[in-house]
Amino acid sequence: MDDELSTYTFDEIEIGLTKQFQTTITESMIDDFAKLTGDFSPIHMDKDYASTTTFEKRVVDGMLLASFLSKIVGMYLPGKHALYFSQSLDFRQPCFISDKITVSSRVIDKSTSTKILKIESKITNQEGKTLLSGIGRVIVRDD
Repeated sequence: MDDELSTYTFDEIEIGLTKQFQTTITESMIDDFAKLTGDFSPIHMDKDYASTTTFEKRVVDGMLLASFLSKIVGMYLPGKHALYFSQSLDFRQPCFISDKITVSSRVIDKSTSTKILKIESKITNQEGKTLLSGIGRVIVRDD
């Protein structure tokens, strides 16, 4: 999927509509995210410390993974007219530097009276393991 902005209106969106994209997690993403959030936890930032944990290497901050849901909602599903209302998150497996992730979202319900979509999302790695899953609610604006 390219980075072209979707312009779905509420009426154009059907239950079952699915969008996805892939990206590879880089060390600079982790470093930039830490600078942005101020979270410099050693499990994310310190290779030597991380090597002493059960993970044996740096773990990607779960909220960095979750931030990719903003891209899928704001760019693709629904895109231009999106306004995030809520998001649940379940962190299921760790993510590591160089993991190739697939971010996918699917409309599972829609309310005509409120123009809110219920979107099921998950992020998987190159092995097909689910790293993160959750349910979001997104308002589709008329403008």
